[in-house]
Amino acid sequence: MTFHARQQPKVDISSIDTVVVASELSKLIVGAKIGKIYQHSPDEIRIVLRVTGSGRSDLVIEAGRRIHLTKYPKESEKVPQPFPMLLRKHLTSGRITKIEQYDFDRIIKIGVERAGVKTVLLCEFFARGNIVLLNEENHIILPLKSINYKDRAIRGGQIYELPPPQLNPQTVTVEELTGIFAASNTDVVRTLATRLNLGGVLSEEVCLRAGIDKSTSATKMSYEYCEKIYSALLDLMLPLSVNKLVPQVVKQDGVNIDVLPFELEQYKDFEKIYFSSINDALDEYYGKSEIKKIVTPQKTRQGLYVRRLAQQEASLEKFNKQEEKLTSTGELLYAEYCLIDDILTTIRGAREKDYSWEDIKKTLANTSVPTASVIERIDSSTGEITVNINGVRINLDYRLSVEQNAAAYYKRAKKFSSKINGAIKAISKTRELISKKETVDVVTKKKLKRKKPKWYEQFKWFYSTDGFLVIAGRDSDTNEIVVKKYMEKRDLFFHTQYPGSPAVIVKTEGKTMPETTLKEAAQFTVSHSSTWKSGYAEGECYFVLPEQVSKTPEHGEFLPKGSFIIRGKRNYMKAAVGIAVGINDEKCLCGPPGTVRNRVDAMVELEPGAFNGNDMSTKIYRIFAEQAKDVRSLKMYASPEIISRCMPPGGSQIKSLKP
Repeated sequence: MTFHARQQPKVDISSIDTVVVASELSKLIVGAKIGKIYQHSPDEIRIVLRVTGSGRSDLVIEAGRRIHLTKYPKESEKVPQPFPMLLRKHLTSGRITKIEQYDFDRIIKIGVERAGVKTVLLCEFFARGNIVLLNEENHIILPLKSINYKDRAIRGGQIYELPPPQLNPQTVTVEELTGIFAASNTDVVRTLATRLNLGGVLSEEVCLRAGIDKSTSATKMSYEYCEKIYSALLDLMLPLSVNKLVPQVVKQDGVNIDVLPFELEQYKDFEKIYFSSINDALDEYYGKSEIKKIVTPQKTRQGLYVRRLAQQEASLEKFNKQEEKLTSTGELLYAEYCLIDDILTTIRGAREKDYSWEDIKKTLANTSVPTASVIERIDSSTGEITVNINGVRINLDYRLSVEQNAAAYYKRAKKFSSKINGAIKAISKTRELISKKETVDVVTKKKLKRKKPKWYEQFKWFYSTDGFLVIAGRDSDTNEIVVKKYMEKRDLFFHTQYPGSPAVIVKTEGKTMPETTLKEAAQFTVSHSSTWKSGYAEGECYFVLPEQVSKTPEHGEFLPKGSFIIRGKRNYMKAAVGIAVGINDEKCLCGPPGTVRNRVDAMVELEPGAFNGNDMSTKIYRIFAEQAKDVRSLKMYASPEIISRCMPPGGSQIKSLKP
């Protein structure tokens, strides 16, 4: 029997690799403090760790592929992306409490505790893998990617459901093997690879050690053959049970083709490099090769825009540090609530009793109370108190509560958030100028003509798949205008049962209304209502005829602006939430994804998420700017301000992109 050596390099870690690396990481980084988090590609993040006794370490996690400590960290991105920024908000300064593998599957759970709040960073390394942040109740705070599977969905706000459990090759019995082979419709090696979660190489190794042709039909496996496979499995798993590991990278013709925690017979004649840990082996195989892929950009002449970009990126880095420092200071006040409250209460009480600042300073200097030891300075002219907690200096106003002092830091951090948004816009503009080499003097640029907007563009609007115009108010004032001025007797009026929905009008022009348009109008209505803001995936709305809509309330009742009385029968519909924003050569279009997709050159599909409308509209604009032929023209019809007017209420996140 001949086994051909694997020719294609290994792509992702196996379940056995996951067992070993999880065990090793639990010994190396449990207790480590989490620093900054970066995202280097759509699937890869890097977490900076401070490990007691060994200093800084970098943990790389690539969804669907690998996890390990690395000596080859990639360069940090200048403008942080939304996912690592949210991870920083929840995890930075937290400590890793546990690392464990789930059920011999390619899933690792990283437990983190920060200021008493427990979260889990769950990492999936199988096909279409993911990185998901969970709260203590197992609800998804944010996934790296929103994905729908046949039996589960990974989306913000939902409960995370683990994949169905597989048979564990470490504990499987001969009887269980007999059962899975009898029920299989493929060969032996594929059955082992899928049902025991071994993967191709390890399944071939089991067949080799059992002396069974891997291409034999699984249904031909008698009890005797199953016993041989069972013995081969025990032999394969022995290094794990006795902890005799030999981490290694396997080479063929000078090229790395595999990384393993122990020896395999099929590689006995291959060149190998041995390591003291699986992390080092994985880093050599994945980390070093990834660094080699990074091409050093050629040096360019330092022109006006290049220098400007360097200054803007430096400012952005400064703003990010300031925002992070102020936010962490506010969080530290809550983390040390009792201590801070004791300090403020003591000094406030002394001042109310007319003690002078000099008397207070002398009293503090002569006391051995632990509270006094953290006070570094008191400014007699302003009454500002400076405390030092764990090496962090914090200025406090004794007249304010702990919450009010923390709020002051958060308010200052929010100002830097605005500066960060401005810097990101400026950087995007400068990069556009550099990439398009637009060095023409502003005075000589041809003036672009702004097209006159259509009457309905003052509202939220879209054209249905069947060509019907649908309009909706943006607020209570425009709700009034939509109904009073533009609703005709032949139209349809859509709304939700609960407050917070726009007045939505379908302009029928006297034509029969197709079911497709009704469904699209319903989706548009629930997506711009409080259903979206609440994070639900589905909502209910109704439609009525215009004569059922009235501004006259019942006797003794009050009707707020933008609200209406509905009389008579309502036609209820359920619809999934979903909004897309897209651009073509001259317009920014927004509506249900199905109505936008075929009418635009680029599209962003949204779902409820953690990022506010202004942040998301800026991100969408940057995505469009990368693909736009004329950025100046884009700003006229799809600027962040224009895009923000299309956004649904509440937070959003990107579900998918159409290039």
